[in-house]
Amino acid sequence: MTGEANGHDPSAVVPGRRWFVVQSQPRKELYASANLENQGFPTFTPRLRRTVRHARRLKAVQVALFPRYLFISLDLSRDRWRSVNGTFGVSRVVTDGSMPAPVPSGLVEGLIAAANGDGVIAFSAPLVPGEQVRLLEGPFADQIGHLVALDDAGRARVLLEILGAEREVRVSSSVLAPVTDGGLRR
Repeated sequence: MTGEANGHDPSAVVPGRRWFVVQSQPRKELYASANLENQGFPTFTPRLRRTVRHARRLKAVQVALFPRYLFISLDLSRDRWRSVNGTFGVSRVVTDGSMPAPVPSGLVEGLIAAANGDGVIAFSAPLVPGEQVRLLEGPFADQIGHLVALDDAGRARVLLEILGAEREVRVSSSVLAPVTDGGLRR
């Protein structure tokens, strides 16, 4: 939940308000966010789109960018922040001793700017033909291949090893992420 559903604009800068981190119960980020929004607290839960395989089927799902964590906007001098700990779906507010620990300024705002209206963030790094890429969605999700070419329409040709032979597949460049040293380049 981005906060916009209940009339809150999570990207609005309000004097006295800061972003803080809330730890949710396992896989309850959206549930906790909805319950906090119902209490009038603006929240932001950044998500990613992933393809998961289950029972030989592929399904596109949205998953939390930070599993078990979401952001809440609070004015500690006015808001009753301790009530957040008693909210359904919430485990606790992340504190620095006895007070909530604020998130560094600009971090959440940057995530909000990178997200679409549903709070889904698409990390896009420039792709270079010849480099290794990971497919993020589709039937070849999580496969690593070599980027052969990109066209102006946003399509890419990727060389994958399939059944012991190299095959070229054509995919949208939006489902590719560059890979460097075994990890994703961001």
